[in-house]
Amino acid sequence: MGRFRNGAYLLLLALILIITGCSSNVSSEKTASAAGKKTTGLSADEISNEAFKDLFPLQYNSYKKNEKMEDTTYGGSVKRSKYDADKEPLLPILFNGYGFATEYNEERGHTYALEDIRNVKRITDKSVGSCYTCKSTAVPKMIEEMGDSYWGANFNKDIWPKGVAMGHSPIGCSDCHDPKTMDLRVTRPSFYKALEAKGVDTSNPTKNDMRSYVCGQCHVEYYFAADTSEVTFPWTKGFKPEEMYEYYSTIAKEKGFEKDWISNISGTPMLKSQHPEYETHSSGTHGKANVSCADCHMPYERVDGKRKITSHWWTSPLKTMQTSCGQCHGDRDIDKLKDRVLEIQEANVRALHEAQDISTTSHYYVNKMITSSVSQDKIKQAQEFVRKGQWFWDIIAAENSSGFHNPQGSMDSLRESVVQSNKAIRLATEELVKKGVNMEELDKEIDKVKKAVLDEKVNEKKKDAAVNSYFPAQAPAIPVVPKK
Repeated sequence: MGRFRNGAYLLLLALILIITGCSSNVSSEKTASAAGKKTTGLSADEISNEAFKDLFPLQYNSYKKNEKMEDTTYGGSVKRSKYDADKEPLLPILFNGYGFATEYNEERGHTYALEDIRNVKRITDKSVGSCYTCKSTAVPKMIEEMGDSYWGANFNKDIWPKGVAMGHSPIGCSDCHDPKTMDLRVTRPSFYKALEAKGVDTSNPTKNDMRSYVCGQCHVEYYFAADTSEVTFPWTKGFKPEEMYEYYSTIAKEKGFEKDWISNISGTPMLKSQHPEYETHSSGTHGKANVSCADCHMPYERVDGKRKITSHWWTSPLKTMQTSCGQCHGDRDIDKLKDRVLEIQEANVRALHEAQDISTTSHYYVNKMITSSVSQDKIKQAQEFVRKGQWFWDIIAAENSSGFHNPQGSMDSLRESVVQSNKAIRLATEELVKKGVNMEELDKEIDKVKKAVLDEKVNEKKKDAAVNSYFPAQAPAIPVVPKK
């Protein structure tokens, strides 16, 4: 009987480790157990990724694969500018007056998080602690020590030096795992705050919940609270683009947050969307079927020719289709499945570029309204259409699946973007014709300024090419501190 109990215990232990994403060849003395009887031997405050290397060598080697830089058709992990002609070349216009018009790069592996946040030109002497929140393993301990003063602390003067002194690592083990038990955990407080405000009980999440929560704590839309700069999620009314926009127009506004910046082209108070993968996935087919983020982005893999672990190479499932997609779609031809994914993404990217172009045009039409002395009431109406048009485009442009997480929802949002931007253009046209503006000339000038941005070879100067004597700058002189 004792032998049976021991065998059952070991089997249960192995199953626990597989579920939590850390099945490995660690000795029983150092293996983490959900029951708390055995631990890794690491401190609860351990934040160095290297500290986990010898304990979990297979998972650590898998994690190091995040250093690879490889392109996929519509994404990948190569550090490229989003301003490139085959990406989103009109961004220096759409984000003009904001840090994202200075430098905005494609995503790459989580292992580069600290390097990229330290070097990106959007970080200035005015940047705050919130910019660091999803880049470093030091953040949970830093928030614990500093409390709410963390969020608004100066990034360059206070936060970065403190992280270096603490021995921080880029996004890694302790962000998702308790160092002692290896249980999955949420380490960014904004996530549970937002879920609870939405009415979700976070007291006892399931294992499957946690396999999405650990990703969702960072892969989300957010803004900085007006009074504290705290990272805040706009979820109270729901996850859909229109529900988050309504949140910004009501709850956020009542709390003092109205905009991320003012467009230098149209003078419009704008919103900047951030990587809303969690919301988009949750509203999509896979999310509604209770498929977790880890199911697709952390599939099981064979190592050493025989051992099976949960992959810690967070990458596109298009690179691991046999194990990621195949575990549920094993009865389908993988090549045909890949073709279907690419068809969805191609349609989405085509619609995204169309919405981007029309949104850009709407900004310039409003610019002309301002310089033609159209009434303020009409200008404000047009600016609201511009704001909506860019929001419904950006919430999809900033999301890192090229529409695949929620194909229908993404296309619906892009369609709404076109509708709103065209409303701005129609309203502007009516008013500009009354003012005797030559509309043919206006359209030609818009084409010329778009081309000037495309032709400028120096990325940092592209934003300067977006304004000229015909389309003078409209933003106020006071700078707005950008989100990161």
